[in-house]
Amino acid sequence: MPNVYIEETPDGKYQVKVRGNPIPVAETPTQREAEEKVKQLYPGVHPDVERVRHTDKGKPDQWRGK
Repeated sequence: MPNVYIEETPDGKYQVKVRGNPIPVAETPTQREAEEKVKQLYPGVHPDVERVRHTDKGKPDQWRGK
């Protein structure tokens, strides 16, 4: 089963990436659409989603499971 990640780009879109492949598998305008794309492409895989990195509460872990 591949490790799949959803990352936010600087322009506010979301990319679906597979570990070990620097080229995004898909790019969508919303996080929800990126999650749906993962379900379509990789049934049964739960992607890791990038978190907001800096908040007033400190710096949380970069990734969270979905």
